[in-house]
Amino acid sequence: MNTDYSEWDGAGYVKRNLEGVDLSFEEALYLFELPLPVIGGIADEIRRRRCGELVTFVIDRNISYTNRCVANCKFCAFYAKSKEEGYVLSNEEILEKVEETVDMGGTQILIQGGLNPEIGIEWFEDLFLAIKRKFPGVQLHSLSPPEIEFIARNEVLSVRETLERLRGAGLDSLPGGGAEILCDGVRKIISPNKLSADGWLDVMATAHGMGMKTTATMMFGHVERNEDIVEHLFRIRDLQNRTKGFTAFIPWTFQPKNTELYEIIKEPVAVTRYLQVLAISRIILHSIRNIQASWLTQDFEVDQLALFFGANDFGGTILEENVVTAAGKDYKPAKVEEIKKAVESVGRPVAQRNTGYEVLGL
Repeated sequence: MNTDYSEWDGAGYVKRNLEGVDLSFEEALYLFELPLPVIGGIADEIRRRRCGELVTFVIDRNISYTNRCVANCKFCAFYAKSKEEGYVLSNEEILEKVEETVDMGGTQILIQGGLNPEIGIEWFEDLFLAIKRKFPGVQLHSLSPPEIEFIARNEVLSVRETLERLRGAGLDSLPGGGAEILCDGVRKIISPNKLSADGWLDVMATAHGMGMKTTATMMFGHVERNEDIVEHLFRIRDLQNRTKGFTAFIPWTFQPKNTELYEIIKEPVAVTRYLQVLAISRIILHSIRNIQASWLTQDFEVDQLALFFGANDFGGTILEENVVTAAGKDYKPAKVEEIKKAVESVGRPVAQRNTGYEVLGL
């Protein structure tokens, strides 16, 4: 790159973020050349000015309702390789999991699975109605854009019609799953059978246009380049500039074990790379307030560091998780006391929140 931004100091990046000024592609790409302590310091100052010192978390559960999926993504170790290995949870099984979550103080339920052609929209409507009847206070933060688009296509409905029906049954908001990297060159390699980058963004734009809030994610550490990461962040930023519908951004690292990509990628990226991308996400995404750390793909110690690299949210307790663990990542649910201790030990106040990032109590 010929452009020299060496005269830019940290205060300049902070100022542009707080004023809502979009970085150019070249300016954003230059961030990868900065030393890690410098990039972390810039992101931390932006976090402090935008969010203050409070760190939040949510008590949640991620229920994988099915493992049958026709997408067969190369980065995924969760989907069933044969019909015999496939499952679909019953309403009763899911309601038991929701009840256990509520009994532990949980407020957020993620229901995500695969692109299963045997499950129609009425199955989800019946499930959501049953959950809301029994647990009206639960927030259903469920079904990623690929699942929404797949349901719509199979039912010969528009994405809006699909969201309207699901929302009527109790769906509150959409998680950002299925984004991976919003660059079709990358998607053709790791998830060629899944909807395009434009398709993912269209589902989110439709949800935002209906008044539904969503989150956004990025899975990195596989075949992407720095340029692809910037493209992803810019596409998220540009949609947020138009709709203001994203409540948070969550970057997390690819776990290669047991996946088809394991032949070329043996280990997750280094902690330093995770912190670098996290910090750059905070600097670029001036229109998204909340940046969430990912203890699930890292660990508690790294999450503590992440709080000084732009993150203001510790994530969820994740009382259940099946997708990342299928890729060989060690996992156990986080206890509320463990999260509070981890955050307070680095000198920051901590509070439980709900899906909309409203504080429920210190």
